[in-house]
Amino acid sequence: MDYVALLPYLNTYGYVAIFFFMTLESSFFPFPSELVMIPAGYLAALGHMSLIIALAVGTLGNLVGAYINYWLAATFGEAFLLKYKKFLFIDERILKRTEELFNKHGAIITFTGRLIPIVREYISFPAGLAKMDLKEFFLYTFAGSFLWDIFLLAIGYFVGLNQALISKYTSEVTLFLLILVLIVFGAYWYKEKFGSRA
Repeated sequence: MDYVALLPYLNTYGYVAIFFFMTLESSFFPFPSELVMIPAGYLAALGHMSLIIALAVGTLGNLVGAYINYWLAATFGEAFLLKYKKFLFIDERILKRTEELFNKHGAIITFTGRLIPIVREYISFPAGLAKMDLKEFFLYTFAGSFLWDIFLLAIGYFVGLNQALISKYTSEVTLFLLILVLIVFGAYWYKEKFGSRA
């Protein structure tokens, strides 16, 4: 990835650019959040941005983009998504399976899905199809996005734009979050299976 590609836009348009690109990233448009939040963290380290405001604006963009997907799915339904799946970059089998899971475990899937690359961009579609409660949807989307954005900003803030180090730490963060997802799912499964017996 070219982590300096968006630097001129972030320098010129600041928080507006962060909001715009992070909205794209969370909607159906495939756009890596690493290209936005890591350079934003770097600019914050230079004193050109506030780390807190960058985090708030980036997470807000995530919420808006996620709601676009939710709204599309909830309003037009599965037939619409499958008709335009090539343009929305949707895998039909994954969509159907995830929709089934959402009916039982929507909250945990929304939260953990936001921590998994590629999945995070599309997790809002099955949430919309399942008509997930909007308050829950926003809460768990916010929690997952907030955590992901913190890690990306931290990489940019402490590492800068060193491509090799970014790749190293991004891989480590992704691995850590995948382990976290497994732990959360494990704890959730245990609670669902044995919690009622306590």
